[in-house]
Amino acid sequence: MEVVNYNGTSLAFIGDAWMSLKVRLYMLEKGFQKPGILQKKCSEWVCAGAQAKMLLELQEQGFFTEEEEAIIQRGRNASIRTFAKSADVMTYRHSTAFEAVIGYLYLFHKEARLAALWDEIRRIGETL
Repeated sequence: MEVVNYNGTSLAFIGDAWMSLKVRLYMLEKGFQKPGILQKKCSEWVCAGAQAKMLLELQEQGFFTEEEEAIIQRGRNASIRTFAKSADVMTYRHSTAFEAVIGYLYLFHKEARLAALWDEIRRIGETL
């Protein structure tokens, strides 16, 4: 299937799942095992505010390719009917855009880029 057949929210749906799983596995690898602590640590990375921060920092660094920036724009402009209670509209849109680019990289088997992005996510996440 071609990328044009996926809307921003569909890409974000998959990107959210991928990010959540990767962060959960990472926290387990770091030795966290109590459910309450795991939930708290993971939430610090997968909340809208953290994801928006990650996106904006990576954009400032020029991390994303032109094609990935187009996906980010698609995710940011996606028609979203509900918003997180803990984030303003722009933060939520940036978070959705970040999840969309992750979903795109995952669905289109861009493993090297996804691995590079994960390295950056971990780097930024450790500063949250």
